Amino acid sequence: MGTATAAGKKETFELNEPEASKVLLVGDFTDWNEKPIQLKRQKDGLWKASVVLQPGTHEYRYLVDGQWRNDDQCGFRRPNEFGSENCIREVAP
Repeated sequence: MGTATAAGKKETFELNEPEASKVLLVGDFTDWNEKPIQLKRQKDGLWKASVVLQPGTHEYRYLVDGQWRNDDQCGFRRPNEFGSENCIREVAP
């Protein structure tokens, strides 16, 4: 899942949205909307980004063309204050 670095572990985020024109990754590690990470579109319609995360539990979601989306590959979620759920990524020490 990830590669260890001195500052944390490299984690890859992927979302299959072939019709999208812009996909952003937002979460506690980006101060949510303050510093979103733009995913790069692959030829097959998969969007990808690699992010170095500190060990621990991280909450995140995707913004696809301005619409909130969950990560369908994520099995762990936590309710948020907006009536939906945040996806959870656990990064081992």
